[in-house]
Amino acid sequence: MESTYTVTGMTCGHCVAHVTEEVQAVPGVTDVQVALEGGHMVITSEAPVDFAAVKEAVSEAGEYEVVPA
Repeated sequence: MESTYTVTGMTCGHCVAHVTEEVQAVPGVTDVQVALEGGHMVITSEAPVDFAAVKEAVSEAGEYEVVPA
């Protein structure tokens, strides 16, 4: 299953790497694709992933905001 989000506040490749790393650690996540341009993030998982866990992971990565797309 895929879930799409928008992440704001990223300004460089390091931001993308930090967000990717933190979100990959969320239980149930099997893949994460983050694009700097437009802030698109697609999470692949076998079952629905709790949005609160995604939001916390993005917050741990830095001063970024995430919303469902």
